[in-house]
Amino acid sequence: MKKFNFRKVLDGLTASSPGSGSSGSGNSGSGTGGGSNQPGGTAGVLREEIQETLTSDYFQICKTVRHGFPYQPTALAFDPVQKILAIGTRTGAIRILGRPGVDCYCQHESGAAVLQLQFLINEGALVSASSDETLHLWNLRQKRPAILHSLKFNRERITYCHLPFQSKWLYVGTERGNTHIVNIESFILSGYVIMWNKAIELSTKTHPGPVVHLSDSPRDEGKLLIGYENGTVVLWDLKSKRAELRVYYDEAIHSIDWHHEGKQFMCSHSDGSLTLWNLKSPSRPFQTTIPHGKSQRDGRKPESCKPILKVEYKTCRNSEPFIIFSGGLAYDKACRRPSLTIMHGKSITVLEMDHPIVEFLTLCETPYPNEFQEPYAVVVLLEKDLIVVDLTQSNFPIFENPYPMDIHESPVTCTAYFADCPPDLILVLYSIGVKHKKQGYSNKEWPVSGGTWNIGAQTYPEIIITGHADGSIKFWDASAITLQMLYKFKTSKVFEKQKIGDGKQTSEIVEEDPYAVQMIYWCPESRIFCVAGVSAYVIVYKFSRHEITTEIVSLEVRLQYDVEDIITPEPETIPPFPDPSSQLPSSKSLSGSTSTVASEGVTKDSIPCLSVKTRPVRMPPGYQAELVVQLVWVDGEPPQQITSLTVSSAYGIVAFGNCNGLAIVDFMQKTVLLSMGTIDLYRSSDPYQRQPRSPRKNKQFIADNFCMRGLSNFYPDLTKRIRTSYQSMTELTDSPVPLELERCKSPTSGFATRTPEAAPGFYRNELPAVRQRNQVHHLPESRENSYNRSRSSSVSSIDKEAKEAITALYFMESFARKNDTTISPCLWVGTSLGMVLMISFNLPSTDEQRYTEPVLVSPSGTLLTLKGAVLTFSCMDRLGGLMHPPYEVWRDPNSMDDNEKGRKRKLVMNSPLTSQEMADHQYAVVCSEKQAKVFSLPSQTCLYVHNITETSFILQAAVVVMCNSACLACFCANGHIMIMRYSLSLLLFGNHDNSFLEKEKAVSIKEKRENRDKENTQRQKEDLSF
Repeated sequence: MKKFNFRKVLDGLTASSPGSGSSGSGNSGSGTGGGSNQPGGTAGVLREEIQETLTSDYFQICKTVRHGFPYQPTALAFDPVQKILAIGTRTGAIRILGRPGVDCYCQHESGAAVLQLQFLINEGALVSASSDETLHLWNLRQKRPAILHSLKFNRERITYCHLPFQSKWLYVGTERGNTHIVNIESFILSGYVIMWNKAIELSTKTHPGPVVHLSDSPRDEGKLLIGYENGTVVLWDLKSKRAELRVYYDEAIHSIDWHHEGKQFMCSHSDGSLTLWNLKSPSRPFQTTIPHGKSQRDGRKPESCKPILKVEYKTCRNSEPFIIFSGGLAYDKACRRPSLTIMHGKSITVLEMDHPIVEFLTLCETPYPNEFQEPYAVVVLLEKDLIVVDLTQSNFPIFENPYPMDIHESPVTCTAYFADCPPDLILVLYSIGVKHKKQGYSNKEWPVSGGTWNIGAQTYPEIIITGHADGSIKFWDASAITLQMLYKFKTSKVFEKQKIGDGKQTSEIVEEDPYAVQMIYWCPESRIFCVAGVSAYVIVYKFSRHEITTEIVSLEVRLQYDVEDIITPEPETIPPFPDPSSQLPSSKSLSGSTSTVASEGVTKDSIPCLSVKTRPVRMPPGYQAELVVQLVWVDGEPPQQITSLTVSSAYGIVAFGNCNGLAIVDFMQKTVLLSMGTIDLYRSSDPYQRQPRSPRKNKQFIADNFCMRGLSNFYPDLTKRIRTSYQSMTELTDSPVPLELERCKSPTSGFATRTPEAAPGFYRNELPAVRQRNQVHHLPESRENSYNRSRSSSVSSIDKEAKEAITALYFMESFARKNDTTISPCLWVGTSLGMVLMISFNLPSTDEQRYTEPVLVSPSGTLLTLKGAVLTFSCMDRLGGLMHPPYEVWRDPNSMDDNEKGRKRKLVMNSPLTSQEMADHQYAVVCSEKQAKVFSLPSQTCLYVHNITETSFILQAAVVVMCNSACLACFCANGHIMIMRYSLSLLLFGNHDNSFLEKEKAVSIKEKRENRDKENTQRQKEDLSF
């Protein structure tokens, strides 16, 4: 496989980083990876105690796995001896599949579409014909398949290829009707050409059309059957160089297949007919049938049907032959789905498909064409799926597909990747999920069973979670090369089904995808799972092995933004933190909202988007809904979609935010702890001067339109890529905002507008919705925040009604305030303006009190500032070790075991128990869309600053552990991957081939380092793309 091209790998930048107590300016530059790396304060403690061991030599990026169905498939081939399958695509890719775990990806450098594939049976080689009129010979006997030879046709277009079993001659038909012969060993033209005017009768003046079929006779490999599009079939004697037989039919030919005895062959035609020809009487067909045509009463020919695009004629020793074909349905059945017809004796079975049929192949027991074929399965390649039909059973069941071809069964709207999960977790999820699998599959083993693979000695559990547009959640085992679905559940089951005509206006009903999953958060250790949906709700799930029937607890939360304008602060130091005593939350802030004021008239208020089931609900083993939290309409304005989400199993708290503010909920006591606008979190520390909101206008037009519309209404191309409505506000596009979106906007929500002078740049809405984030900002023109927030490189106007969204949340044991000497439970909050705030918690000390005593929440004011919207947080100890958030060890909440029921909560804090007074012993790494900083805590001294990019923005960032050392990994919108050590000096600058983001129908591509040294094998399993 082709590796990524690196523009450069930078190292040695620690020379520009501060030493013990030193300071100075770092190198600066523009563009991704060329940003400045500057000291922000005294770094002597960090440099003395943390030894940086990572170097750029440890890193190399290459593509290792492509999960999912090949995008836009065009060709199919099968090796009946080695039992491997090959799929070609319109983008020039080839996927080779064998037994589960055997999966190989190849790519034509030209990117031309693959027209046809032919295996050199049992020789480990493959021939591909591309739309650029080139033949390629692939060597599959090496670790990475490569092209051995290529042959370009300059004057003719390739239409069909045929490679007989155990032959060294490849027959190539062209659009001009000529047939060329290629020596497969030297891969050069032999010089033997069967010209079309020599193949047909000399008296025939019309051109027969392109070659649509080539095959050698089962009885004599020296005779070649040539099928032309206009209905002419010629049996050519290769030795005597003349036509031995010619047949003519008045309907165009689409495909031909031999009887194994070589005395008959069958043709499929454009009128939906099948003709059987006998070599002894070529003047007219031996038999003509229109399988799906209606018989006429007066004995006339049945009505014509749709073309039969392909037919296969396979014989059996002990039964009637199988005639399998695609297409051929009657024209009066316009609404019928694509179908595959199986004729066996007098029975006709029509298998309807969910997607159009691209190609199919019949799998037979023998590769020899002159023996009874004994078909046992049919591989059907669809536009978006691959199925295999079992022919050995009368009801023709399908095989259970071991490949992850159904990732996009419902469009994927978000993903998450987890490595080093608890070792028993995959088995637990599989044991629960296997009980819910579909029934009716064939009991035979998967027939594509070729190839071998070695899982290797250095393996660890990897899980990928996908959220979908229909509200479903899927857990995938990614430990091996092939994904395997472990467990699936639907979030929509906690809500009542929406019905039109139950007293609500039609416009108030979500037209499409109201349950689309927008964000997910999972704690593998505690097995707590949390989902944020497109309809502004959050669901907390707990895992149980036992079935229960219970009522679903729900809460309603109001989040309101009451400031309209933001005035840029003066470029001076941000005001100091207020006195901690002044930060105690008021009763209004902590009470949240559980009011249910009825909405009357035209103004809606306190109404959620969906209705939670009020009756007891049966919940099968697996993930069971613990709590549903919904945002509600506020004064006629719909709830804005959720932009950030986090959960702490140790604290029993879930926090989420949007462009209006932050909500914190105690899911153990089922109460709202805090529901506060973003500006209220600042209190007296707010660095922005904000004007009061002007009097509210009439919102009657908003009351008549639901806040979330169908996804296909927003995106008429029907790709159904989930992007939040607030994210849509931030995109800069050349087209005007759709009417549906305009009607759904809140009157107070901000829309970044594109000025006429703005040049086209990188549009974020062209990326798949792997992570949903909202970033519409007013930018203070201070020293660090004076940059263009536009998605393009040109200057655009700033919307004065833009809001400050909550973009990142992170629970950790840390220092809540600058002068604290002990760590405490905290929530770090990042906003779209690059501000970082801290929320501190005071939790009850015992398990018994935790369920009865209230949890105190205290905003502690502004803490840090960065350029761009904050993306991620992380915390390290004084030796540079990554500190993971605390968690609760899982226990079954519905266990029947008395010992399990009485067991107390077991918390793993991952934090030092003691602290040295007045000493820095924590380091916080904060990364935004533009910048990364390292801070020392509790002094809040900025140790290092790195301006990551000026011309683009960071999509995803995370602090990961590699080779027992922590580093910051960033994925940029322009496809660049960067890795930085503690001092934020660059270890890796890789140029990611981001073409797969738009072309590959895959849940994700895992970017991994590759190092052949056995001592570094563990590094190969570190994943950078999530």
